[in-house]
Amino acid sequence: MMFYLHRLSDQIGGFNVFFYVTFRAVAAAITAFVVSLLFGNFVIRVLTALKLGQPIRQAAEVHRLAELHGGKQGTPTMGGVLVIGAVFISSFLWARPDNRFVWLALFAMVYLGVLGFVDDYLKVTKKKSDGVSGRIKLLFQVALALIITAVFLSSPLIEVQARSLYVPFFKSPVVTNMGWFTILFFALVIVGSSNAVNLTDGLDGLAIGCTVTVAFAYAFLSYAAGNFRVAEYLQVPFYPFTAELTVVCAALIGAGFGFLWFNCHPAKVFMGDTGSLAIGGLIGVVAICCKQELLLVVVGGVFVIEAVSVILQVLSFKLTGKRIFAMSPLHHHFELVGWKENTVIVRFWILSGIFALLGLATLKLR
Repeated sequence: MMFYLHRLSDQIGGFNVFFYVTFRAVAAAITAFVVSLLFGNFVIRVLTALKLGQPIRQAAEVHRLAELHGGKQGTPTMGGVLVIGAVFISSFLWARPDNRFVWLALFAMVYLGVLGFVDDYLKVTKKKSDGVSGRIKLLFQVALALIITAVFLSSPLIEVQARSLYVPFFKSPVVTNMGWFTILFFALVIVGSSNAVNLTDGLDGLAIGCTVTVAFAYAFLSYAAGNFRVAEYLQVPFYPFTAELTVVCAALIGAGFGFLWFNCHPAKVFMGDTGSLAIGGLIGVVAICCKQELLLVVVGGVFVIEAVSVILQVLSFKLTGKRIFAMSPLHHHFELVGWKENTVIVRFWILSGIFALLGLATLKLR
């Protein structure tokens, strides 16, 4: 909405700044941060009053983990509504309202946020760590991928590039037309990103801290893909609509810092699946829109490692009856071998920042 204020620049000097993505991105980050701070305590009070406390795995399941996290029992969950609300409000105010990619990203965030909310609600009401079944989650995530694909393929302006597959370290698309595989590919990106963030959300501030570094990287990638000169210089695919996603990513950065204010150790609130699924889905859609889907494996390296640790643990136990890690996801393994929670969190944040820088470095290593 604020974008249209640039039309007043002929009458009032200085209003032309509202036209520039960089200015509005900074404003979006600040707005989302302020919204999170202003409404954070209110959201926590409401969640507490509704008795929406986080259930912790029972001691019979993982005795040592229950000892470490037993004190967190009852901490308000579903705090992801704060992140979703801050990102949505900030993006609505500062992004161009006529940009289809902005609405596509926000739709994915809210869609998966609702799915996560239902999952969290079932966990809280049942007093168990099981909510919506994995199959139902997968079904809804694939449905979202179908919607995203339909939007891309219905527009002649973006259909050709949507079908292309870009690989890090290569200047040109490796596959120029994925055909119907496009649907499966988009589904893998969305399902993978949303579930990876969800698996990482196990310690105070861990997932949201890593989210901030990934959002920083994709804010830059979105800007590069949406600016013809920058895209030509870096030789990345140019999408005229993508630059506005810089505003959305900046809003996610601001909302992430705002949520971390309350989620840092010891956490006053957890984001729950409400936040983690929504954040992961949003990041996945942004990656699709700027055609840097596979680069997400590098930029979101911590999320990938967490997800892979779970997959390896399950496969190893089913095939050999033995576990590779003391526990998965990986952050719990380090807890069980003696690392303090804060140590695990900060070290994973450091790794996330390094992975984000490595991802951006690939733009010139091609």
